Amino acid sequence: MPMSHLSGPVFRGRRRGLMLVLSSPSGAGKTTLSRRLISMNPDVVLSISATTRPPRPGEVDGQDYYFMSEADFLAKAENDEFYEYARVFGHYYGTPKGPVEEALEDGRDVVFDVDWQGGRALAAGAEKDTVKVFILPPSLTLLRDRLTKRAQDSEDVIDGRMARAKNEIEHWNEYDYVILNDDFSEALERLSLILHAERLRRVRHPWLEGFVEELMKEG
Repeated sequence: MPMSHLSGPVFRGRRRGLMLVLSSPSGAGKTTLSRRLISMNPDVVLSISATTRPPRPGEVDGQDYYFMSEADFLAKAENDEFYEYARVFGHYYGTPKGPVEEALEDGRDVVFDVDWQGGRALAAGAEKDTVKVFILPPSLTLLRDRLTKRAQDSEDVIDGRMARAKNEIEHWNEYDYVILNDDFSEALERLSLILHAERLRRVRHPWLEGFVEELMKEG
């Protein structure tokens, strides 16, 4: 193959996407950060989970969740079609492999808003594709204040969320990167830097192998 073809957009543009796993205690800002990151990058998409629970008013299949029967869900689980799945409050939830793999092959990055257990399972199922980022709050006092200001939960519920927050934070050192969200703009900039740096990793550019082979034939 002539080198002129190798330098063309078709050959050099084939970047494999990555799986950007974001975890944090509730209220630390990972959902807001992930939404802003996606809005800034048209080739970044949010992972859509599958569930056996019925759709809530306004939810759209394939947009909010992939809604399916319990029989279908369990059949897919048996066929190893999920990176991870769990039963929560009587319903199954899981991360389908098919749509994620399709996005990665197409050069799109997929964001996962999950807890430490989901992050661990995703990394175990796709280690080379996964980049894990943990979002830390500046303090637990501020975290409680954020949860209280939401005015959505009772004190007992907030106490439970704080206990789970401490459990989540205990797993911070399982992550590739840690961002302290004490300033949203700076946290978003750090997250963007991580995304763009990880896109440059050699393993995300399978075209390089063929390029180098042809390069070495010169002369």
